[in-house]
Amino acid sequence: MKEFKRTLITTALPYANGPVHIGHLAGVYVPADIYARYLRLKGEEVLMIGGSDEHGVPITIKAKKEGVTPQDIVDRYHNIIKDSFEGLGISFDVYGRTTSETHRKTASEFFKTLYDKGEFIEKTSMQLYDEEANQFLADRYVTGTCPHCGNPNAYGDQCEACGTSLNATDLIDPKSALTGNTPVLKETSHWYLPLDKWQSRLEEWILKDHTEWRSNVYGQCKSWLEMGLQPRAVSRDLDWGIPVPVEGAEGKVLYVWFDAPIGYISNTIDLVGDDYTKWWKDPETRMLHFIGKDNIVFHCIVFPSMLMAEGSYNLPDNVPANEFLNLEDDKISTSRNWAVWLHEYLEEFPGKQDVLRYVLTANAPETKDNNFTWKDFQTRNNSELVAILGNFVNRAVVLTHKYFGGEVPAAGELGEPELALIAEINKLKDELSEALDNFHFREGLRLAMDMARAGNKYLQETEPWKTAKSDMARTATILNTAIQMCANLSIAFEPFLPFMSAKLVKMLGGDKITWAMLGCFDLVPAGAKIGEPELLFEKIEDSVVEAQVKKLEDTKKANELLAWKPEPVKPDVDFETFEKIDIRVGKVLECKKVKKSKKLLQFLIEDGMGTRTILSGIAQSYEDPSVLVGKEICFVANFAPRKMMGIESQGMIMSAVNPDGTLTVIGPTGPVHPGSQVG
Repeated sequence: MKEFKRTLITTALPYANGPVHIGHLAGVYVPADIYARYLRLKGEEVLMIGGSDEHGVPITIKAKKEGVTPQDIVDRYHNIIKDSFEGLGISFDVYGRTTSETHRKTASEFFKTLYDKGEFIEKTSMQLYDEEANQFLADRYVTGTCPHCGNPNAYGDQCEACGTSLNATDLIDPKSALTGNTPVLKETSHWYLPLDKWQSRLEEWILKDHTEWRSNVYGQCKSWLEMGLQPRAVSRDLDWGIPVPVEGAEGKVLYVWFDAPIGYISNTIDLVGDDYTKWWKDPETRMLHFIGKDNIVFHCIVFPSMLMAEGSYNLPDNVPANEFLNLEDDKISTSRNWAVWLHEYLEEFPGKQDVLRYVLTANAPETKDNNFTWKDFQTRNNSELVAILGNFVNRAVVLTHKYFGGEVPAAGELGEPELALIAEINKLKDELSEALDNFHFREGLRLAMDMARAGNKYLQETEPWKTAKSDMARTATILNTAIQMCANLSIAFEPFLPFMSAKLVKMLGGDKITWAMLGCFDLVPAGAKIGEPELLFEKIEDSVVEAQVKKLEDTKKANELLAWKPEPVKPDVDFETFEKIDIRVGKVLECKKVKKSKKLLQFLIEDGMGTRTILSGIAQSYEDPSVLVGKEICFVANFAPRKMMGIESQGMIMSAVNPDGTLTVIGPTGPVHPGSQVG
């Protein structure tokens, strides 16, 4: 494996049209941060580059919906995203934005370089155009019926019902999202990057030179290459974005997929100026792209083709892309608000940044989609962070204060338990280093926790609370070893749990830690005064996670209401037929469940002329039927009597179907005499 002098880490640029959620974190930002922190601990030269993607149609759609400018949208969400990342300890060296002047200049110059070299082809095609709005329609500005599944609300780039990728011209009965009109086809010209030109070089570079890439990344690239690459447009008709910097390109901007990855370069320039070439063009620099699986093609095929066409930039050495994280067994969806938003988590769980980092890493979707549940979040916190890691550190510090006044005792001759512990920690260190070197962060976290388990086992076996009764010299050796073990844990967990690590380092009176220190058992000198014991993690109660689950359930109900559509109107009936139905108001005197029936309720109704019994199949919508007693409700009075469960029903209760399928009895909104007709 080639040795490099430095490492450049880039992270996918989140769209600045909404906040960051746990899917983004698990897929991209937490693993990238773990790796960057690991390299820094090793003393390596590393830059971690991030930023907001502030161009593209999703931004303009959001702005139009809210009646503000696209700049208003990106300013708002860029700040929310940036602050959220800082709150979680994502250690970017720079977090920039694609609306910066540096980016506009860098992206324009990149395009112009390729244009002047003749790397683009110009093509004319027919695209959908809204005559009233007087503009070409981006894919997301077109809706219609999916030709594959019949979904009437498919977008011009994808049907969210069946997941099929589409072209806007594929839609049946397309409509403009701007005016609701049927668009027309109109001729327009754009520049295209001929990806097919780089097909053979990409095959050599990926399929032969990078067989070590993750199977999901390698497999997706192989599939695209086997299908044969096609030219891809680098411009589009839009008024929000970086103007195409050539004459005659008025009203056209750089396509966001072309513009966004150049943001890695421009953000580096904002950080280091002209020194950016060391990070982007020196062959001694290794470049890594941390992304989600939806960005694999752009970072392994499209962006490398751009860099090949330009000619002076490095290509990525690895693209450790993750799969998707689901939430409570359902796909995370921004449009459905089905997500755990980072900025909300930081507000609702103050001081628990590391808990989220831990759970997302433990459930990292490294090779396949994985799932986040609040119950698992609680269990991992209580059973692992509190009961294993926190428990060991707390016992070691508490016992040192109890028996030695908080002063680290000098160790005597090490016995078999100490030597075995040191050997195990050094073995785990080697395995942990190998896991992190190969981007196996979930495995790395497990190995770090195994170190804490080893510490707990050591204390259980040596029992310093017993040796303190007869052998303080032996107790001193045990607790010195335990404190050294705490120092080792502060190093092993720093890439994963930086807040805990910093707290522990401070508690032990330490300063700078390095990866080379891991496995050493002389990190805290004898005689050093350690801080008072302080819990690193606290138990999360059932009520806390129940509140989060309820929040999601409320979201699901709200989505059902938004998605609900009434049943189609039944065929017309003539007035004479309608007049035959006698709908009246009755007062409920009694209401109870029918024995041996899950569906039936038995009503006793006062109908103005006496009483009548009516059975209704709405029991599953009313857990406590007594809530209906005393209410005035509507019923069909001349419904032919019929027997059910041995009881004669003399009418039909009128009820409405709710979006969730439950039924609600309907009645007058004000006082009405029983027996009054409804007409």
